Amino acid sequence: MHQDGDSDRINIAIDGPAGAGKSTVARKVAEQLGFIYIDTGAMYRAVTLSALRKSIQPQDRDKLAALAATLEIEMLPGENGQTVLVNGEDVTEHIRSREVTLVVSLVAANETVRTILGNMQRRLAERKGVVMDGRDIGSHVLPNAELKVFLTASVQERANRRFKEIAGTQSVTLEQLAQEIAERDRLDEQREIAPLICASDAIVMDSTAMTIQEVVAAIVKLSRTKLAEAK
Repeated sequence: MHQDGDSDRINIAIDGPAGAGKSTVARKVAEQLGFIYIDTGAMYRAVTLSALRKSIQPQDRDKLAALAATLEIEMLPGENGQTVLVNGEDVTEHIRSREVTLVVSLVAANETVRTILGNMQRRLAERKGVVMDGRDIGSHVLPNAELKVFLTASVQERANRRFKEIAGTQSVTLEQLAQEIAERDRLDEQREIAPLICASDAIVMDSTAMTIQEVVAAIVKLSRTKLAEAK
């Protein structure tokens, strides 16, 4: 049963590889439309952080799956995007650490973890009016999303953006970041469970030569067109 007023809201899926700017874009699009932003990557990072703290190896499929089932992950609107809570603890800063970044793709390849988080994500989107970003939102989590965008950029550009983002906080070279981003692409594209894939009905947007503002404006424009069609 749809609630009244659903025609004023659609679900928007923004997929793409690591470092394409999905989170920033999705957050700003949600702000402009008055929608709720859901950062699915943060959910996988939350599981990864919890595993690292408990010394569970990402390759230990059973322990990882059992851990994920015990976690209550909450996402609250915060000053700079989203506050992420795991079992009541604010882990917003901790999940962005380099240790987490380097193994999150391995955790995301766990079938049970994806099932648990995918179900959480679908429940969050039931009432519509959600902007969700990730690797497999349009293809797997929300295949019926009214608008799907596949946001990409060259590896070098994505490394540059990430480098600026973490400037001074982590000791890593631009070359290292480019290598790590290319490796994450490979892992995300090749995993058996819900790989990084461009849904057949997604609009591909290469943001290499675009500013964040231009990408946001283009997606908001597409959203308004879809909203008008939904009425």
